[in-house]
Amino acid sequence: MKALTILSLLLISFLSLPVVQAQIDKGALVKGTTVTSEIRPSEVHRYKLSLEKDQFVYLKLVQQGVDVRVVTYDPKGAKMEAFDSPNGKYGNELFSLTSDKKGTYTVAVLPFDDKEPVGTYELGIEIMRPRATSVIGQIDETFAFWDAKDSPGAAVAVVKDGEIVLKKGYGSANLEYDIPVRSNTVFHIASVSKQFTVFSILLLEKQGKLTLDDDIRNYIPEVPDFGKTITLRHLASHTSGLRDQWNLLSMAGWRMDDVITKEHVLKLVSKQKELNFGPGEEYAYSNTGFTLLAEVVSRVSGMSFEAFTKSSIFDPLGMENTLFYENHEQVVQNRAYSYHSDGPGYKKSVLSYAVAGATSLFTTVEDLALWSINFSEPKVGDASIFKKMNTPATLNNGKTFGGGLGQFIGTYKGLNEIQHGGADAGYRSYLTRFPDENLSVMVFSNAAEFNAEKMAHEVVDIYLKDTIAAAKSKEEEKEKGTSETVRVDASILRTYVGDFEIQPGFNVTIGLAEGNLSATATGQPSMALTPLSETEFKMEGAPAKIEFIPNGGENVALLKLYQGGIVMDAPRVIPFDADTVELSDFSGAFFSEELSTTYHFEVVEGKLMAKHSRLSDFDLSPVQEDVFAGNAWFFGKIEFVRDANSAITGFKVSNGRVKNLRFEKVL
Repeated sequence: MKALTILSLLLISFLSLPVVQAQIDKGALVKGTTVTSEIRPSEVHRYKLSLEKDQFVYLKLVQQGVDVRVVTYDPKGAKMEAFDSPNGKYGNELFSLTSDKKGTYTVAVLPFDDKEPVGTYELGIEIMRPRATSVIGQIDETFAFWDAKDSPGAAVAVVKDGEIVLKKGYGSANLEYDIPVRSNTVFHIASVSKQFTVFSILLLEKQGKLTLDDDIRNYIPEVPDFGKTITLRHLASHTSGLRDQWNLLSMAGWRMDDVITKEHVLKLVSKQKELNFGPGEEYAYSNTGFTLLAEVVSRVSGMSFEAFTKSSIFDPLGMENTLFYENHEQVVQNRAYSYHSDGPGYKKSVLSYAVAGATSLFTTVEDLALWSINFSEPKVGDASIFKKMNTPATLNNGKTFGGGLGQFIGTYKGLNEIQHGGADAGYRSYLTRFPDENLSVMVFSNAAEFNAEKMAHEVVDIYLKDTIAAAKSKEEEKEKGTSETVRVDASILRTYVGDFEIQPGFNVTIGLAEGNLSATATGQPSMALTPLSETEFKMEGAPAKIEFIPNGGENVALLKLYQGGIVMDAPRVIPFDADTVELSDFSGAFFSEELSTTYHFEVVEGKLMAKHSRLSDFDLSPVQEDVFAGNAWFFGKIEFVRDANSAITGFKVSNGRVKNLRFEKVL
């Protein structure tokens, strides 16, 4: 998982329709007619769609220079679903709806945020037919758009009670040669790889060759001595404090389609001088830890990581089309190639990784189904290994955060769930297991716009429809029995209002209107906050909570965001007049020993621009005294450092997975 998903936990639920936008009636959508429209900031385009009962409709919106979202509503005006693909200002927004009753449904189109430029889009109905009644028909509806010869595709498998009950492919594995996706098509599944890396470590632990609580430097002495012990357990649970390899490489000027090897990553790690935090103190997703774990497997076993996993896991389970890809020149038969949309068509998304552990597992949905069966009917490993993987990890303070070892532990619609997703280049993957229901679903795609998590859960909804309904009813009864109205004094609410920084370049704004609080994340519409207590508020429509930390009656200086078992601190952003900043003071050349790279900052046409020999120029905007925000994802927050004479000597840069990496001024 890289830049695309750094803030996905935060963004995924900020998709409700704000009431302050201009509503524009755009008329009816009709099968066979494509609508082209220009949209401006703060506009909401509303389309009517007349449907009979039990109809299935699939629609395609093509973005042309503007990033938009789509929200659907039933005939009574109740929100049905929100859609937004992570494809920027160009490409497809694909969405569907199914009518439960006859009536006029609404499709709302609105810009991703009010800073979007004026742009155009095309919208049309691709499929309209009676809804399916059989399970396989409903699955086909779920993947309907991807079942086309001229688009990338998807593969899906379902395991129930130890049996593969569904395996199917849709669309194309290779657009240049019209090769279809089948259930035995090989995909790169990105971060879903991590659970196999942890499993390998646990197999070696079972053999008495290591323990989870061993110091990583016992096996890889090239890892710097940070003065605190980093254990294998820390690496496996994203609590090591090590900076993320992809963020570091990007900051050093690497492109994500470069050939990146294990050697490159190990050399980069060996140069690091600081951690993001003390081992076990916090959670922060770190691919670096799993690259190191794979290297531990190799050094302890005396085999390549690819060879160890083949002999110890894949061969015993009969996973004949599965391998860890450690050589970017290796030929893999029957593999799918990855793509991203570019307007109405597609372009190749090149992936040249030659580093395994955090990523680079090549497999099929059929083979991954055999892996999921192994958790309930083990052929490799045993109950003690599975228990370690499936038990939520704890921080030094004893708190859990939703992470297990190489996977995440939580709930979905009231049911216990163990899951992990992956995203590299145009590959998207998701594996989810529901141990109590003995159900597993795995979904792969070779299209960057594909939302594997959403699609997998739609399949889960089909297979566990009755179980989910019963869990929902039980939860509603529980909430009904414990519900009460909490009122918070307006004087207290006013101390909560303001901007708070969740991560560099990503803020949440707390607003107050008519006695009610709202939260608006960067680039997202507002969400209502409902008080649970004087300091705790639930985000309506999202599995998230905000806690305000009292400040003696003064404006609060800190809030905490709770979501997905993770807690994030967000300090208040102090108002700042950017017009008073003399940008030329920050010009110069800055070198990082940890990255072995140099950036040049120059004032160009009234903006402070960052220049690098391998990267496109990007601008830096002042947000506080001596603090700038970069508009490149890997340069989120830049804090300049001054000496005793107030001369700038360097800066510290942070992003979602790197904190306070230092650059020294050299010119």
